[in-house]
Amino acid sequence: MNEAILLIEDDATFSTTLARALKRRGHEVFVAATPEAALEGAQAAAPDWVVLDLNLAGASGMGLIPRLRDALPDARIVVLTGYASISTAVDAIKLGAVQYLAKPVDVDTLLRAFSHDLEVPSPAGAASAAPPAVPMSVDRMEWEHIQRVLREHQGNISATARALNMHRRTLQRKLLKRPAKQ
Repeated sequence: MNEAILLIEDDATFSTTLARALKRRGHEVFVAATPEAALEGAQAAAPDWVVLDLNLAGASGMGLIPRLRDALPDARIVVLTGYASISTAVDAIKLGAVQYLAKPVDVDTLLRAFSHDLEVPSPAGAASAAPPAVPMSVDRMEWEHIQRVLREHQGNISATARALNMHRRTLQRKLLKRPAKQ
């Protein structure tokens, strides 16, 4: 059997889909939607890997990293976020995460993030940790944000344009220009 994974994610649809894909690859997956459930799951399951959403129903998952490091000193933590930024990536790495990925993320990319031959940083040695080598471009971040808002509005272009405070035709032009994947 592959590694046990604690998936801490409040989006039920994303969580179910990701957990199913990880299970198909032979991993034992434990799911938690709140910080409290995550800490209970960490104690009960003692997972090898942790997938942590940065935004847990309005609460920051960042504060959970040190508590998970204390409970699971040998576990590798990968942080996922829908709103990536360099400063939060640096903070997550300094707190002990081994990788920081922007949503949406495919399962293979997630598993590669865990399988890199990295030393799990300790909070004392975390100052020498570095953020990912190639941060996401501004165009790509805008694209990802538009895609997320579009999904929230079930693909309705007009509703998405209103939510983004953008003219509908401008939104349609932006959707036609898919940026490079970096």
